[in-house]
Amino acid sequence: MKNIKEVLSDLSFFSDMSDEMLEFIAACGQNMHFSPDEYVGRESGSADYLFVITKGNIAVQLEHPTKGTFTIRSLHDGEIAGFSWIIPPYRMQFDLKAREHTSVVALDAGCVRKKCEEDHHLGYLMMKQSAIIMNKRLEDTRVQLMDIYSGRV
Repeated sequence: MKNIKEVLSDLSFFSDMSDEMLEFIAACGQNMHFSPDEYVGRESGSADYLFVITKGNIAVQLEHPTKGTFTIRSLHDGEIAGFSWIIPPYRMQFDLKAREHTSVVALDAGCVRKKCEEDHHLGYLMMKQSAIIMNKRLEDTRVQLMDIYSGRV
């Protein structure tokens, strides 16, 4: 079984980081496991972790007041969830729900933020990689909306 540093080093999100940086970030991590239908994070809840999915599937969901729950994205092995850890006031923007038995490396948000403040190059790399993923997800959402509303415009 791989240790946390080895898990992180296999992912493109962490590919620009030196071994020292990976060690630094891995020290903030712990393995967590979730059962099917268990919440990994709740909308408006405290964003205490950045989750690296090592095995399983997490649904990113929104609750509509009258229409129920919508899954807007599914995340799988090697993907990252929980970017609210980096944006004050550090509150989850979506529900994160395990769709099957799911394992993650959970990086403690306070620990990672502290390390990013101590090492600005590390902070830059974390922000850059986060921005790349958030931009891609925003583009994907745009395409979804165009598909949903294409007959209504």
